[in-house]
Amino acid sequence: MLLSMRGSPIWEGERRMADVLHIDPEHLKMRPIKRAVEALSDGGVIVYPTDTVYGLGCDITCKAAVERIQRIKGRDPRKPMSFVCADLNDISRYAQVSNFAYRILRRLLPGAYTFVLPATKETPKLLRSRQKTVGIRIPDHNVSTSLVAQLNRPLLSTSANRSEQDAITDPFLLEEELGAHVDIILECGELPVAPSSVISLIDDEVEILREGSGDLSYFLDPGSALSESR
Repeated sequence: MLLSMRGSPIWEGERRMADVLHIDPEHLKMRPIKRAVEALSDGGVIVYPTDTVYGLGCDITCKAAVERIQRIKGRDPRKPMSFVCADLNDISRYAQVSNFAYRILRRLLPGAYTFVLPATKETPKLLRSRQKTVGIRIPDHNVSTSLVAQLNRPLLSTSANRSEQDAITDPFLLEEELGAHVDIILECGELPVAPSSVISLIDDEVEILREGSGDLSYFLDPGSALSESR
């Protein structure tokens, strides 16, 4: 006998699979969103599309669900994961946002960026780094933002793959690799491979931690408006 990711027994020959729901970001229907939000509210784990790659997500206030995603990914619990917020006001609840940072966030979000900021006490400890920072996203994608709006809480955001492996962008592979470990898969077809660009704004200093989908010319071009943000 094996145990599922939830700890319930799975007898030989039995494989409990996720519900796979197709969703069209351009013509969004709320039924799949509501199904996913119901699962999230019950402490479930979902796969969902973003403006970069497919993500594994849960309600960030559900410790058991966050730990379940760590197990699914085989991720070191000491490595924090980022999450999706609804808007800039929501970000300011979970992170300390200086005037300098605010102007950058307002210009570039929603978009394919993860911004690292000082965490507030509202951010669950599991999602804070040892330096008490947090990574926060607002994807430019209708499904991601609708999920957060309906859940009314931030949504964990980590790529849908095992740690140290490439992100899975093919819906059929998502079901094959993760279908037995998550509750719902929201799929909208194959997505690009590139993850978000990760940028630290700690102490009002810009540090590019990862080059990804987000255009970095704003930070790299000496003639950009960044110098005026200070």
